[in-house]
Amino acid sequence: MTPLFSLQNAPKRSVEDQKVAATAQQRVMTGYARRMEKMASDHGRRLEQFWTDAEAIRSELNRAQEAGDLYRAAYDYAVDAGRRTVLTLDTLRERGNNDIAHEAAGMPPALIYDNEVVVDGRNLPRPVNYLLLRIIPPKGVESLNWKRPYLIIDPRAGHGAGIGGFKSDSQVGVALRDGHPVYFLVFRPHPEPNQTLADVMRAEAAFVSEIRRRHPEAPKPIIVGNCQGGWATMILAAANPDITGPLVINGAPLAFWSGRIGENPMRYLGGLFGGTLPTLVLADLGYGEFDGAHLVTNFEMLNPGRNYFSKYYDLFANIDRDRAAFLEFERWWGGLHFMNEPEIRWIVEQLFIGNRLSRGEARIERGRQLDIKAIRSPIIVFTSRGDNITPPQQALNWIVDTYADEHEIKIRGQRIIYMVHETTGHLGIFVSSTIAKKEHSEVASTMKTIEALSPGLYEMKIDEQIGEGLDARFLVSFEERTISDVLAFDDEDRSDEVGFAAVARLSELSVELYDLAMRPFVQAMVTPFTAKMIKSTHPARAQRLIFTDQNPLMQPVCEFAARISKDCEPLDPSHPFLALERWWASSVLQTIDFMRDFRDAAYEAIFLSTYGSPLMTWIGAPHAFERTRKDPKDLRWLPEVQAILVGIDRGGFEEAVIRMLILLAEARGSVRRDRLQRSAHVLTNDEPFASLGTERRAALIREQSIIAEFEPDRAIETLPDLIPERRRQDAIDVVEYIAGSVDDMEPYTVRTLQRFRAALGLPRIALSVATRDPLANSSAAPAS
Repeated sequence: MTPLFSLQNAPKRSVEDQKVAATAQQRVMTGYARRMEKMASDHGRRLEQFWTDAEAIRSELNRAQEAGDLYRAAYDYAVDAGRRTVLTLDTLRERGNNDIAHEAAGMPPALIYDNEVVVDGRNLPRPVNYLLLRIIPPKGVESLNWKRPYLIIDPRAGHGAGIGGFKSDSQVGVALRDGHPVYFLVFRPHPEPNQTLADVMRAEAAFVSEIRRRHPEAPKPIIVGNCQGGWATMILAAANPDITGPLVINGAPLAFWSGRIGENPMRYLGGLFGGTLPTLVLADLGYGEFDGAHLVTNFEMLNPGRNYFSKYYDLFANIDRDRAAFLEFERWWGGLHFMNEPEIRWIVEQLFIGNRLSRGEARIERGRQLDIKAIRSPIIVFTSRGDNITPPQQALNWIVDTYADEHEIKIRGQRIIYMVHETTGHLGIFVSSTIAKKEHSEVASTMKTIEALSPGLYEMKIDEQIGEGLDARFLVSFEERTISDVLAFDDEDRSDEVGFAAVARLSELSVELYDLAMRPFVQAMVTPFTAKMIKSTHPARAQRLIFTDQNPLMQPVCEFAARISKDCEPLDPSHPFLALERWWASSVLQTIDFMRDFRDAAYEAIFLSTYGSPLMTWIGAPHAFERTRKDPKDLRWLPEVQAILVGIDRGGFEEAVIRMLILLAEARGSVRRDRLQRSAHVLTNDEPFASLGTERRAALIREQSIIAEFEPDRAIETLPDLIPERRRQDAIDVVEYIAGSVDDMEPYTVRTLQRFRAALGLPRIALSVATRDPLANSSAAPAS
């Protein structure tokens, strides 16, 4: 009998299926090779150091034994280790007690600054659990109402708010020191009934409107979005493009499927653990609320060695020094918050699983589609190669997904600036004091001038430091970039993202099946009491509560800690048994890290082999699309572009100066901040530019950018049509003042200035140019 199924009788797979299978296998091997190479390099280096340290410790112990000091050293270490153990346990006891007190107080934000409530979201037509706070400047710091206000939006990703201002060297501190009014958006632990993300967006828009009402003389506020606060900021600006000033997006995921093979394991979790379905089940088990503890646990499991061992060992090893800092950070880390089911469902379906925002498919509510192209405010994106939660690809690939190329960014009058740190981790982007002193300080300083930058895509480079401490400043430049430069952060292509389309479709199907068949029964079984029990027994809480005063076993710890002498001297760091302790701790951490790396490699291999198969490629095909974008060749023929090019020979002094400045920037390919500052000063303070107003000035910059982009030669040839002969010297003087000293100019900058002079019938450029503002006598009131 011939078997029904056999290799001989099975139909041959199509050539296309064979290619898909081969590609999936190649991706698995590429990821495996990259991870093994990284593991061999990292763990090999650490293992070599491990044995080097072991030999040094052996030598020290031998010397102590030969000197007859070994037993004394062991005794001293035992006493010191016992002391540190008691103090560490007491610190964990205090942490747990702080959590209980923090929750009883309503979990106020982790801000160190005094503040006042400006708008309570519960009083809005669509109530939300958000509040707008005004930061009260500390003594000796002045807030100037005419300066551009800041609004900082912290992440709502399981934790509470306040991390952007829980120390003096922070985003809040940087803005306050520069004299800006600062506002902070915070949220209560539990959402309002029936609250949605659309309600939150409307509340944020109302907060921005209130800030503008309070500062009528200031430019539109700067919105700073941290992590999930970043995509919330982009949604706010896309839905309300006319109300915000520049946007600063720190470590925010916007292209959720992106990442490099062999790196970024977090992006695979949705496909491996069931898409949106687990989120809905957990929300139902929470009686309609999703517990942020689940999100926090996901973050902690990304680096279990750090979160479950080394942060506690570091506390134990440095208990006399680090206790206060540990408690300060843990107060925020343990402030676990909740979301409504519609909120977390929208976030997971539209963003993390569906990746709809960057592809122009996200809808904040029925009939209201979000398009990032609608944003008109300048956007600064801060990301880091060391961020394992939001890698550069997820922070930047929305640019690739949204625009045809860098020319479309210019045509639409948009300014997008990105900055890539080499090493800092995810929290370090908006928590690190070092980052605050350098990157955030320079970004804040740049905000005074960014709107004088011609439209385009730029990378912000921070180079040489000048000065020290709080007075330190850096040489900053803006280098023009292309879409290809952004793609260079990724693999050679993004074909691995096809697998995520299959995850999105299967997720939709499983949610539909759950809604129809299982959800009514799950919801019927859950009561407020069972939801409370599930919440209180969550491991993220239990690991803290077990050390509180509610545990009778902790009472002796409290008593012993009180008896320990405050004058007890810690051991010398070179003590041989302390070295042995550190050696042991490093071995434990490396073991956990090795298991983590092996786990991540397995996650990736399973995901790529499963969702890269021909079957999954077929399943995901309806969702594996890119948004429709203009062909770059057709951008010139857009009606708005043609209308501007028709008027290339029309305008006046203002158009001519702005055109020359843009052409200079195009010739250089980069803009130094000192030149940008001079440009901003002239365009905002000097007449005839000051009286243009922000909107008209931005429109002129956009129009002249389009002319410089498509007709650079004619843009120069028609300069005489714009400026009467009596004003031509004034115009070139302004441009050369902004350009700076001839000695600092690149040859192509000088050549471009010579072309301007020739077209205007003026003598060739002199060896020196104006060192003071030629329009200084026409200055208007200062701007921020």
